[in-house]
Amino acid sequence: MEKQKNAVGRRKEAVTRVFLSKGDGKITVNGKDYKTYFPLVYLQNQVEAPFKTVESTDKYDVVVNATGGGVKGQAEAAKLGIARALLEVSADYRPALKAAGLLKRDPRSVERKKPGRKKARRSYQFSKR
Repeated sequence: MEKQKNAVGRRKEAVTRVFLSKGDGKITVNGKDYKTYFPLVYLQNQVEAPFKTVESTDKYDVVVNATGGGVKGQAEAAKLGIARALLEVSADYRPALKAAGLLKRDPRSVERKKPGRKKARRSYQFSKR
């Protein structure tokens, strides 16, 4: 790997640009360490998941630029971005990442609000009298 590889991850309204380069396992999100940016352990596990799957936890440095959405969406978008960047590094990682379900973009997003309703499905309270 001569220079950094980059990839994009998306989830709900969150978009992350991921830059992967050779290093010692440092993950930075928007200029902060990922453990301070994602304080919840399960979100940290989301970000680490692709590396644990291909057993290369301390081989690469990652810089993530995350915009939009919430913290959970950004963590899951980073997961997809890192998995895609690892594919660019080596195609040998593909079977393991695919088996773990890390290459599929989660298509679920917020359903739009409908007219005459309070939210997408929630109706206004019915009053008999």
